[in-house]
Amino acid sequence: MSSEDGQQADPIKILLVEPNPGDSRLFEEKFRDAKLLNTIHTVPDGETALDFLAQRGEYADESRPDIVLLEPQLPGKSGIDVLSELKNEPELEEIPVVVLTSSDAGEKVVKSHGIEADTYLQKPVEPEEFVEFVQSVEEFWFAIVEKPSQ
Repeated sequence: MSSEDGQQADPIKILLVEPNPGDSRLFEEKFRDAKLLNTIHTVPDGETALDFLAQRGEYADESRPDIVLLEPQLPGKSGIDVLSELKNEPELEEIPVVVLTSSDAGEKVVKSHGIEADTYLQKPVEPEEFVEFVQSVEEFWFAIVEKPSQ
């Protein structure tokens, strides 16, 4: 991945909000295997995600992610609460959020709260589905980057 002038594209900084350590590990491995230019940070819950995004506490030195992959079913503060806070925070509302759903029903549940994510992707179940998933995230990212700014 290099831009037209031959410069290497900047890595995409991804924040994965995923409570299941097994899924987190699979996500990280598949992103690495796909050789995507990215940095992936994983946090297990909504509170930690908000600390990371707001650069509070132990995350004060972290740069903001370019994209958030958000599991709605989180311990403590739910993914819907996180999405709501992001969309109501001027500094953070521009960060694209991909809600990871297990089904179409999961997407409807999130939308029923009147909060819109930037996109919804079905969470892979089988390891081989992760490759497709990673490609979907990459396509979504390039669609955003290439959108002309208003």
